[in-house]
Order: sequence, then structure tokens, then C-alpha cells
Amino acid sequence: MTVVLDTLTRGTTPAPPRGQTSVLRERGQREVFCGLTGIVWLHRKIQDAFFLVVGSRTCAHLIQSAAGVMVFAEPRFATAIMEERDLAGLADANEELDRVVDELLARRPEIRMLFLVGSCPSEVIKLDLSRAAQRLGRKHGPALKVINYSGSGIDTTFTQGEDACLAALLAEAPRAPADAEPSLLVVGALPDIVEDQFRRLFGELGVGPVAFFPPRRSGDIPPIGPATRVLLAQPFLGDTAQVLERRGAVRLPSLFPFGAEGTTAWLKAAADAWGIDPARFDRVVAPGQERARRALERHRATLEGKRLFLFPDSQLEPPLARFLSRELGMIPIEIGTPYLNRALLAEELAALPADVTISEGQDVDRQLDRCREARPDMVVCGLGLANPLEAEGITTKWSIELVFSPVHGFDQAADLAALFARPLRRQSLLRV
Repeated sequence: MTVVLDTLTRGTTPAPPRGQTSVLRERGQREVFCGLTGIVWLHRKIQDAFFLVVGSRTCAHLIQSAAGVMVFAEPRFATAIMEERDLAGLADANEELDRVVDELLARRPEIRMLFLVGSCPSEVIKLDLSRAAQRLGRKHGPALKVINYSGSGIDTTFTQGEDACLAALLAEAPRAPADAEPSLLVVGALPDIVEDQFRRLFGELGVGPVAFFPPRRSGDIPPIGPATRVLLAQPFLGDTAQVLERRGAVRLPSLFPFGAEGTTAWLKAAADAWGIDPARFDRVVAPGQERARRALERHRATLEGKRLFLFPDSQLEPPLARFLSRELGMIPIEIGTPYLNRALLAEELAALPADVTISEGQDVDRQLDRCREARPDMVVCGLGLANPLEAEGITTKWSIELVFSPVHGFDQAADLAALFARPLRRQSLLRV
């Protein structure tokens, strides 16, 4: 019994022949951040929505600390804290939830969409938030839409909170008529400034109409159907992509828009779908390409030739490794990712060095052993591993910062590079 369990949790697959990209599949102890973290950027994006976590005091502390919200602020999220009486079944959790929602709406009548977000505690006691959402939607609708999704950290990575949210939100999207004109849907939460930059580029290219999902206002979800063409802005939206495809939408495969190369390929996928003349495409994107390449040169001297080890955390790891290796000359040793969606990442995988190791899943002890043996110049990892590795003299970059920061597109390429260059520069100054 012990031997079988050990094999299941710690086993790995053998590496393929030399010259092929090896995939190391691991199942064991993991270092993950909670899916509730996605609320930190989603509540800023959908401006008339509110995220109500049904969880514990630990959930509340996590979100408050991750968001850096001061006690007198009025954010668009909160936690309905489950007390001991709720967890022990001594109180009716549904009645308590209804009371909390009534108090919330009395205080914040401007809310037009309410997300009930499941957590580990609410899922452990089997609180059915889908039925609660239906009940509260009937009570407070039609002015208020109530949607539920799971932000539990039991078996997810922190970016899957956004994936679960967007997949649930698609139920509110109207169906496009069969004879609708082609439209482009950019999927994935982007900072407003990045969204505006992309909207301007699509307009100059002649691609459109263009909508972004999630929208800034909950009532602006566009119709979706077979004429919808989808560009994913984030590689961790596997469930959302499946829902879109079931609605008949067509995903445009591409590199993700990190760096000059990725952004160009991403825009080209849309331009090709609209039959845009190549000369026009080159004319529109050339200024952004040139700005990005010139800006990246400032960081190439710091990053070129540096060896990179990425722990699995956000699912951004493959496209980031592609950007760092191809545009900044870094040498990836191992690219860890929590899940490897080969369909969404096909173009990214093809652009990676052929001899790099990709690890899917995690056995943190084994991966730490490989990292220490390799002694890379930089490690990209979660907060739980960064401090111990720094204490061993290994330079780290917090992977969560890569999700919180504007990093997509031509004009953010240098900012993305700077996130990796700064720790190395700081380390060189400390050595002096």
C-alpha cells in the first residue's frame, strides 16, 4: 500500500530521446497560491461587479493582504465569514448568506453583478452556492445578476480563479444570430491601458468589431456564436476556451502577446483571420515593434546568458520562458507549469529551445533538488519558495508579480523585462 501510494504521488515519466522537448510529469507535494487571488485584479476590471467570498477569516486575510487594501477603503470585494456555528451545522448557512447579501446591497445599491465565490471551507461543508445564486438572483433581479464560481485552493493554481470566473460569466453572454458578421473577442483580464492600446491597434489594422472579455461593465458582454473569433490574452484560460468553443466560437492559435515577437504574432493571427494586407499589417505594427526592441536592448546586457529555472505557479511559465530566451538571450534550464495545455500552448512549445526540460505538476522536494543542483542565475517561483531560496544565495523573482503587473503588448515589453532584470541588478549591487 505504501509503495503504490509513493509511486502515485512521486513518480515521474522518463525523458524522451535527446533533441526532443522532454516533459517531466510530477505528482506530489505542491506549493500553490489560492485561486481567490484572482479577485484582486478582477474586481478592478469589472467596475459594477462585487465579489463576495463565502469563506473563513483566513480567506479574508489572504485577499486583504494580497490586495493591500486599507481598512477605510471601499473595495469591490468582501468575505462572508463562516463562523464555527456555520461549520458545525448549528446555523443555517443559506439564511446567513441571504442576510449578508441583503446588508451588502443596502449599503452598495450600485452593484449590478454579484459573484458568490466558493472557498475551501464552503466546499468542505457542501454549501451549494449555485442554488444560492439562483435564489438570490430571483430575489434581487433583474437589476442584479448573481453568478457563482469556485476560487478554492484545494486543487487549483491561483490564476484558475480568473478562468473559473470567466467561464461562469459566459453564461450571461447572449447568443449571436447565425447570420452575424465576424467579430473578435479578446479574452483575459487586461489592465485598461493595455486594452486601449490593443483596441487602437486593431482599429488601425481594420480588424473588428472588437470586444474585450471580461468587459469593464457587466452589461457589455457581447453576443457570442460561430462568427466570433477568439484571441486568448492569457494561457491559463483552458475552461473558458472550452465554453467558448461549445458556443461555436473559433479560437485563433498564436503565441501570447508577451514581448515584440509574441505581440506581433498575436496581432497577425487576427489580421490573417480578417484578410488584412501584409503591407498594411507591417506598416501598422512596425512602430510598436521598433519601440519594444529598442527598449528591450537596455535589459539584454543584464539578462543575456543568465540561466533560468521556473517553478510551476501561474501557467504563464512557457510563454515567459519563450520571451526571455528568444528576445533577451536567457537560458531556460527547466520550465515548470502546473498544467500543460498542449492545445493552447502549441505555438509556445514549438518556439522553446528543443533541449529544455518542461515539468508539469509538481513534486516540490524533487524540483528543489534539481534547482539546487543546477544553481541557476535566477529562479521564478511563488512567495513560499522565494525567501528560502534567497537565503541560499539564489536570486528569485515572484511569479505572482507577473500577473499583477501590465506586461502584455509592445509598450509593456520593457516593463516585463525589467521585472527580471531588477533582481539581478540588485544582487550585483549587494555583492559589491
